[in-house]
Amino acid sequence: MPDPILLPLDLPELDADLSGGFLRRTVHPSGLRVLTERMPGSRSATVGFWVGIGSRDEQAEQHDAPGSLGSTHFLEHLLFKGTPTRDAMQIATSFDRIGAENNALTAKEYTCYYAKVRDADLDGAVRVLADMVTNSVIDPGEFENEREVILEELAMAADDLADVANERFFETVLGEHPLGRPIGGSTETIRGARRDDVMSHYLAQYDPSTLVVTAAGAVDHDRLVELVLAGLDAAAALEGGERWGTGKDRFPVRRPQGEAGADPAGADPADGTPADPVQGSQADAAAELRLVSRESEQLNLMIGTRGLRSGDPRRFAFGLMNAVLGGGMSSRLFQEIREKRGLAYTAYSFGASYSDAGAFGMYAGTAPEKAAEVIELANAELQKVAESGVTEEEHERVLGQISGSSALALEDSDTRMGRLARAELGSGELYTLDASLERFAAVTPEDIRSVAAELAAAPRSVVAVGDVSRSTLA
Repeated sequence: MPDPILLPLDLPELDADLSGGFLRRTVHPSGLRVLTERMPGSRSATVGFWVGIGSRDEQAEQHDAPGSLGSTHFLEHLLFKGTPTRDAMQIATSFDRIGAENNALTAKEYTCYYAKVRDADLDGAVRVLADMVTNSVIDPGEFENEREVILEELAMAADDLADVANERFFETVLGEHPLGRPIGGSTETIRGARRDDVMSHYLAQYDPSTLVVTAAGAVDHDRLVELVLAGLDAAAALEGGERWGTGKDRFPVRRPQGEAGADPAGADPADGTPADPVQGSQADAAAELRLVSRESEQLNLMIGTRGLRSGDPRRFAFGLMNAVLGGGMSSRLFQEIREKRGLAYTAYSFGASYSDAGAFGMYAGTAPEKAAEVIELANAELQKVAESGVTEEEHERVLGQISGSSALALEDSDTRMGRLARAELGSGELYTLDASLERFAAVTPEDIRSVAAELAAAPRSVVAVGDVSRSTLA
């Protein structure tokens, strides 16, 4: 079985063959990490500037100050709004005139600014992204404008009841842990946000030690390293930009799961099973019924509990279990809830894994009067997998499903660019397609049943968003 490619933090240079591409990696003494995957025959490239800081990294004491919750997401918006050499319109024009697909995203454990461009335009896109990430002025006028934009974004999310259910689900399952907080903050914290708070967050968290640059497609590694270092040095030369200096050594940002090849942080040395430091073990979790009343024709239901962390060795078994239970149109939840009974348009299961915690859930949108029946059916399907496992046909089918979808995803430079970053910022292990598929193939039906049994044995919470008065849940 192929081993993953290890990405130790103390190795300055690394190269390796990947399925359909060639990997190169540079770790600069400043802590900056640059990874590329050259894809032969490609005429485009996707590049991302990843900062290993997400919403969970907003320290607890920050939340005593008005407006601090949501600072990471606020920054994602503001970095498009101007530097000493480019205003917001010039940044937008720089991408539009080359037909770039560009955007940014904030997650619980990282933030990313990215662009997909044709090969001839990669240098220009890198220069603009480097300027944005290192030199944002966080203009007071733009800050106030973007406050209103973010409030509209939150209002849009509040009108999407599936979005509301998702946010309330993570709050319920993960509790007071930072991973349970909403990424974008709340209407109250954004209204109370102060420009100085967000600027302080930017100055404290963004520097070479937290920056990972990844690119896939038609990319020259040495050229990319040269461009990124030039961008950092230019930022360091500006007033207040000293933190971007590449001349002094820094140790890179922490890997929550430990160094590549080491046991994950919090693992039980006896069996390698990761502990759950959020609130104890799954068995210690409390089941909770959370009802959110909104005018709607449907009730959006989330049923679940804590799940597996990203470094859990059972994650491949979980992937197959999740595919059987709720991963597609042939899955048990879809067939039982929609196809056989017509109780929902959509029904699926999911997992979310982070460095030290995870969540597992099942979703369905249904008429309020049918909510109790749908919850019972979803729990019953999970229990069946926990007790009886999966059939040989199901096992074979989901292996094919995962193999096909994984291979198709890697046809795209966006996916390959993101894979590099998540490996570098996470476990420090990069799995090729073949290495991943062989691990899925090694999972036995008993492995699948065992993961389902652990999830089924844990107390499960239910979040319902919609016209709860018409249901029997209250």
